[in-house]
Amino acid sequence: MKYRIFLALGLVTLSTGTFATTLCQEKEQDIQREIHYAEKHKNQSRIDGLNKALREVKDNCSDNQLRADHQKKIAKQKDEIAERRHDLDEAKAKGDEDKISKREHKLTEAQDQLKALESRDY
Repeated sequence: MKYRIFLALGLVTLSTGTFATTLCQEKEQDIQREIHYAEKHKNQSRIDGLNKALREVKDNCSDNQLRADHQKKIAKQKDEIAERRHDLDEAKAKGDEDKISKREHKLTEAQDQLKALESRDY
């Protein structure tokens, strides 16, 4: 009986500990995955840069700071979209079809980048 209770508690503890990761841990895992990819392709300068980034994350990372930085990136991207819309409006006012097409493309790219940022957990 004691064995079953101990086993059940151990499994619950193990399962909750395995899936509970912080944002900083996720960032470390992402960097380690990139290091592995760079090692596979023998890109030493990339490996060096990623190892430096990994050390900085391990030394200085906080989940709150990651969230705040992410919100700043989203705000910056929204500003970029507003600027792209303004550029598109100017091109439409001038009637230059080539510039309109280019500005629409840049606006679409900026909107896609914003969607990608907003889809992240942090």
